[in-house]
Amino acid sequence: MDITSKLSEYKVIPVVTIKDPSKAVALAKALVDGGLPTAEVTFRTAGAAESIKAMTEAYPEMLVGAGTVLTVEQADEAIDAGAKFLVAPGFNREVVEHSLKRGVPMIPGVCTPTEIEAALSIGLTTLKFFPAEAAGGVKMIKAVSAPYGMIKIMPTGGISPENIGSYLSCKSVICCGGSWLTPSDLIENNDFDKITEIVKEAVTLVKNL
Repeated sequence: MDITSKLSEYKVIPVVTIKDPSKAVALAKALVDGGLPTAEVTFRTAGAAESIKAMTEAYPEMLVGAGTVLTVEQADEAIDAGAKFLVAPGFNREVVEHSLKRGVPMIPGVCTPTEIEAALSIGLTTLKFFPAEAAGGVKMIKAVSAPYGMIKIMPTGGISPENIGSYLSCKSVICCGGSWLTPSDLIENNDFDKITEIVKEAVTLVKNL
């Protein structure tokens, strides 16, 4: 599977932090029903791997990845749970190379030319730009992309319905990560109908961008 092409097709990827794995299948259904069968489940909670496993087993057609993958051990957990791609906030060569050896693509985080070149040195061209808004937003992406025409960028951090259009207008941006799609309070309160509604609005918003 060409992960970059799939991400580019979706344009926005729900960044999910889920504490209770028993809610994972209902959340997956909400995303699928909303027209966005993909998620980046962050390893910020103990239940991340279990949530990924539940989602991928219930909805094998979903493109489920793991986010905030900081260690080789977390990479293995995520891959064993069924993650189809891995994402990290920074560039850790050991973790990236381990993931690639296991046959799973990884999108490490960068926000400087030096980090971009480190990623390029091992053949990576699809990169996460994080923290997007705090690191200079669209202006920074345009500036760092200029010398590196081969890179594809997934900005994450501070992306919202109000600014996603400006990010997607950047030539190097293939998609954006958005945590606004799956608010933690809605997950905890089992308000999955509301999440479906938010996702549908996001799909409509990015459709013509």
